[in-house]
Amino acid sequence: METRKYEITYIIRPDIEESAKSELVARFDKILADNGATVVDSADWDTRRFAYQIGKYTEGTYHIVNVTADSDASLNEFDRLAKFSDDILRHMIVKRG
Repeated sequence: METRKYEITYIIRPDIEESAKSELVARFDKILADNGATVVDSADWDTRRFAYQIGKYTEGTYHIVNVTADSDASLNEFDRLAKFSDDILRHMIVKRG
């Protein structure tokens, strides 16, 4: 199968402790790696204000992960678990050229 590039952006709630945020990022990077994706880059982008309130939050920390994957299994698992996480407010997976 052809290796495809993806960019995953997710928003972490702003009131999370730094150690818990690091664990969250490591856990989701590991989910991707354990399901066949290669994490190329994983970094915080910025803490930004939202255009509208998400839950009780008006800002959040954006985290961007660039991955390569042969199949959608790792992305599907990331998507499934991100929906259940209370620490991730929103997430988006985009296929890169």
